[in-house]
Amino acid sequence: MFDLRGAAHASFRGVIETGWTFLVSESREVMNVRQASQYLGISPDTLYRYITEGEIPAFKLGNRWKLRKTILDRWMERKMSQVVARRR
Repeated sequence: MFDLRGAAHASFRGVIETGWTFLVSESREVMNVRQASQYLGISPDTLYRYITEGEIPAFKLGNRWKLRKTILDRWMERKMSQVVARRR
């Protein structure tokens, strides 16, 4: 058996106990353009434009763009606060 400690052990145990559900929820921290555009509720073309204009930070893994969910959440928070500030 592997000698896993702390959180790594708990994560590994979670995979064994819950199967694919755990893997799917953990893997969503990094999304591809299709997943991220669905999450944001915008088209993939719009998301590509935001990425190339530098509006949303993204990185390439091979030749595919990847986006972190936490960064997308922060971006949405900033956008919402800008809308609220404009309405005042």
